[in-house]
Amino acid sequence: MSVASKRITVRYFASIREAVGCGQETLQTQADTLGALRDELIARGQPWADCLARERAVRMALNQVMARDTDALPEAAEAAFFPPVTGG
Repeated sequence: MSVASKRITVRYFASIREAVGCGQETLQTQADTLGALRDELIARGQPWADCLARERAVRMALNQVMARDTDALPEAAEAAFFPPVTGG
């Protein structure tokens, strides 16, 4: 059984954007969930492996709504990764 590939947009914000060197990219993925997409990006190696590492606090959004690792990743989705916001 083959896994269908889907085209999505990934957006990076703040320190994650600085680390990966771009604010947005469009890519093909076989990930079914947002967490699986994060793992695919980590598997690319540096700089994704460091800034998206599982031990790091990273917030995620799916189609501009806060999301969790287990949320389904549909075709043409917009996934976003950003560090937690601190205020003061």
